[in-house]
Amino acid sequence: MKAGDEVIASTFTFSATINPITYLRATPILVDSEPETWNMCPIALEKAIKDRINKGKKPKAIIVVHLYGMPAKIDQIMEIANLYEIPVIEDAAEALGSKYKGKALGSFGKCGIFSFNGNKIITTSGGGALISNDEELIVHTRFLATQARDNAPHYQHSQIGYNYRMSNIVAGIGRGQMEVLDARVELRRKNFHFYKSQLKTVAGISFLEESNKNYYSNYWLTTILVDPHVNGGVTREDMRITLDQKNIESRPLWKPMHQQPVFKDCPYYGNGISEKLFEKGLCLPSGSNMNGEDRDRIIKVLFKILEK
Repeated sequence: MKAGDEVIASTFTFSATINPITYLRATPILVDSEPETWNMCPIALEKAIKDRINKGKKPKAIIVVHLYGMPAKIDQIMEIANLYEIPVIEDAAEALGSKYKGKALGSFGKCGIFSFNGNKIITTSGGGALISNDEELIVHTRFLATQARDNAPHYQHSQIGYNYRMSNIVAGIGRGQMEVLDARVELRRKNFHFYKSQLKTVAGISFLEESNKNYYSNYWLTTILVDPHVNGGVTREDMRITLDQKNIESRPLWKPMHQQPVFKDCPYYGNGISEKLFEKGLCLPSGSNMNGEDRDRIIKVLFKILEK
């Protein structure tokens, strides 16, 4: 990839998905969500590919995000990508432990990426990992991540490299936590099922959830949509502010990248689904260390808000 190339990416994500495209002076082509999984819409994806090709620039890659641990419609996305011979990069930063049809997310495309940031299911305090079955890609990645030092007895560099390696200490911490990954996923899923059982009958509250047995989400964060037109006027912000006043942290869903000042001029393909999700969506407290008392306290505050 080089300056001037184009890369298709999900617009409904954190900026870390899009920033690497701009680091290379390439152009992000932002694609909207679909309402079922909140991830990249296959219809909008194919529309974007066709339009960019008609404009004389075939996209170099597709970056699809598995948002909040929910698998994207990866079968359809891979089918479209293969049809146009465009490699897929899976941003599974939030989806370690999630699966689609029993297969781990991050293993469908050319490569997958994970985050070990402090708020993820397992953490090394920062950093992440790249996985791939392409040995040549992995070798070259390691080369670039260690300052691109050529194979010579002296320090010689024929390419620009980066200091992206993970230290042995933090890598060891991460490897140790891999042994408890399944248990951590179960704790996150327990949070989701608690919230769902408590709020399932409340008007104007809906959840991002697995739509069928093909989807297995780690439920990194339990996320809801709040519809004030149905629940009597309570908005997402009403909930967030009231929780904050009780020293309970929640936050809105990701603001779409095409609405961000730094990416507002990027080409965008969609019909506003991600904008509506951002307007109504809230991430509820979902830490692996939450206990029954924590969850009960949160749900009591939520019911008080809704009762008003």
